[in-house]
Amino acid sequence: MLHLHSLFSSQNIHHPQSAKKTLQNTGVLQNALITLFLLILATALSFIYFGISQNSANVALLYILALVLIAHLTDGYFWGIFASLAGVIGVNFFFTYPFFAFNFTLAGYPVTFIGMLAISLITSAAATHMKQQMQILADNERLLVEAEKEMMRANLLRAISHDLRTPLTSIIGAATSYLGNEDFLNQQQKKELVKQVYEDSNWLLNMVENLLSVTRIQEGVANVAKSNESIEEVVSEAVIRFKKRIPDVRIRVQVPEELIMIPMDPILIEQVLINLLENAAHHSQSTEPIFCYVEENEDMITFHIRDYGIGIPPDRMESLFDGTAYTGNSSSDSSRGMGIGLSICKTIITAHKGRIDVTNCDKGSDFYFSLPRSDEE
Repeated sequence: MLHLHSLFSSQNIHHPQSAKKTLQNTGVLQNALITLFLLILATALSFIYFGISQNSANVALLYILALVLIAHLTDGYFWGIFASLAGVIGVNFFFTYPFFAFNFTLAGYPVTFIGMLAISLITSAAATHMKQQMQILADNERLLVEAEKEMMRANLLRAISHDLRTPLTSIIGAATSYLGNEDFLNQQQKKELVKQVYEDSNWLLNMVENLLSVTRIQEGVANVAKSNESIEEVVSEAVIRFKKRIPDVRIRVQVPEELIMIPMDPILIEQVLINLLENAAHHSQSTEPIFCYVEENEDMITFHIRDYGIGIPPDRMESLFDGTAYTGNSSSDSSRGMGIGLSICKTIITAHKGRIDVTNCDKGSDFYFSLPRSDEE
């Protein structure tokens, strides 16, 4: 068993080296094929040009053009230098008298060779430097994306732990009070405890729906399956689902009269609207109806959820959508944090190539998000 384990361990150790060597061989073969193809193409074009004009003075320009392309398309300096040697030899062998024979005693050939070699070195150096810079930029962008994903994941975990703990504690407390004091509670008190359990359970159910919504977004690609949907139907369905959950909240809805179809995942956008409506219902402390309306312009469709309550604390505005649980003094319902719902809203809207934001009004606040009219970027 030890021998077999050692054998498999040895294979696992050398496998990455073997894969790396295979990749290197593939790169060398690709560079060789590119160089050979461009040199053959330059030679063929030179024969055509020489057959028409009988002038070999400009044949070297075709080889120089091939040399520039080779330096740009291949890795390192070797293939450019090799192409410069091949170009000088090709011009000498095919296009100078005596034809199909070498004659390096002709005047000017050292200058031609040095010129083509200099062009090769400069072009190869520039191309290599540009490729290195592009790779560095790509690596930096990838690291930034990974860092942003990690920060969002950490914020979501913090928000989940905060938003789960409080309603679960409330449910356990209400259930314990009911079971431990059932004989001492009147019907109204029992009803209040059961109602508390019901409301907190619904809140947890909504949170689970939020988390399931995020799983519909492809990991790392931030892409969603879109189809052309009517904004009127999406808003209507979201309001109906919301009213089933919180029937006492008043909502005023206004959408454009004409039919507007835009690409979206309707389930996810409905979840965003429900999250924003619940946010307004639980936190705004508004005595007026929530105003849900849609605006349109040439490129974007904007959905608004406007409340007429206490507004958003200024110190909360910048971090409102990052999933951080708010710990400042607030008169809003402390058992239901805004963090995870708004963070998931941002994730969904970003995946739709849109944007989401909030602004404080003279009375209350306006949460809004914009979606592009088409998938064209």
